[in-house]
Amino acid sequence: MLKQVLVPDLGDFKQIDIIEVMVAPGAQISVEDPIILLESEKAAIEIPSPYQGMVKKLHVVLGDKVSEGDLILTMDVTGSGAITEQKLPTVDDTTPEPEPIVERHAGDKELSPPPVPPASNNGRSRHNPHASPAVRSISRELGVDLTQVKGSGPRGRILKEDVQVFVKAAMARNRSGPAPGLILPETQAIDFSRFGQIETQPLSKIKTISGAHLHSSWLKVPHVTQFDEADITELEEFRKEHLKDAVDQGFKLTLLAFMIKASVTALKRFPQFNSSLDPSGENLILKKYYNIGFAVDTPSGLVVPVIKDVEQKGLFDLAEELEQLSAKARDRRLGKSDMEGGSFTISSLGGIGGTAFTPIVNTPEVAILGVSRATMKPVYIDGEFVPRLILPFSLSYDHRVIDGADGARFTHHLSTELSDIRKLLL
Repeated sequence: MLKQVLVPDLGDFKQIDIIEVMVAPGAQISVEDPIILLESEKAAIEIPSPYQGMVKKLHVVLGDKVSEGDLILTMDVTGSGAITEQKLPTVDDTTPEPEPIVERHAGDKELSPPPVPPASNNGRSRHNPHASPAVRSISRELGVDLTQVKGSGPRGRILKEDVQVFVKAAMARNRSGPAPGLILPETQAIDFSRFGQIETQPLSKIKTISGAHLHSSWLKVPHVTQFDEADITELEEFRKEHLKDAVDQGFKLTLLAFMIKASVTALKRFPQFNSSLDPSGENLILKKYYNIGFAVDTPSGLVVPVIKDVEQKGLFDLAEELEQLSAKARDRRLGKSDMEGGSFTISSLGGIGGTAFTPIVNTPEVAILGVSRATMKPVYIDGEFVPRLILPFSLSYDHRVIDGADGARFTHHLSTELSDIRKLLL
């Protein structure tokens, strides 16, 4: 028997974006299996199937906007089970308070976490909380353990506002604790149209996701930025000598390939820059691999692909992989594996301009290198001024892990490597 599946009652929401389609024609699904994922400005909402059977036809695609009553798909219903009333709760500002965080400190008699209750929603244990991919992504960005969050959605599903309320409550408790948290005032809504003509443009999904990560990194990490420069006159001559060889092999030999190579030598010399703090903040995890992320400017915003095992690759290998990953980023074809596992990041704006900037640490990494545009400058050598190509760069780092002296040593070492191409090629 064919049945139409419609968008259920979503409360006051209309024209909500579809951010994921979870089924395809021919798929066999059961009652309450998720079929699409919607995202409003306040929550990500899974729409479950009200029937059991096979998907015959999809009537929506990724990016569509839907409201209550819109047709999602047509099903060939085979089972007798069905949701008698397909209605989702209204998302409002009365979300219940989350379960409290139990804080323990050194010296307490009991340091182990409290027992986790085995109770579940629809058979789900607290070790596998019921939450959508979007909510899980937000929780990872904010460092929230979803097993500690009480869901207010259907069958205990954790919604985005549940995570937000949990974080606010945790930060509020920290105000009187041993490590006070930062409580930011809410942004006031201002009617800018009172002052003149305006236009509202939605942020891209990439900027929305990366913005949350950058904000979290800025709040969590005590940043220090070290500035330095390198004389890359000989390096640039060497690069130009080998441009044709690279082009003949189908790629460009850019300065960034040299920066990546030089960064690995510096990371080997100063291993604390190739590390992460553990969740307790009391241990440093030193990484024995060198996976370098690099920021790529795309029409939708910045993304950071990662080149793996850089220490095992030559300059031409790095240049070729840089070009391949950059092309995938601009075509929005990067997979999850292309953007994970980084241990150090480089953000290069040399192709655009500027003399210096302060990049934000790409947590859980502890340092990031910012590269600006090289310019010709007069340098005093052997009693006279001579023109030299000078590259300015900046290093931002987590001051909990790295002090200023080590930051200066790192940038000085990097400058020396870049200024003498022979050292870089050893």
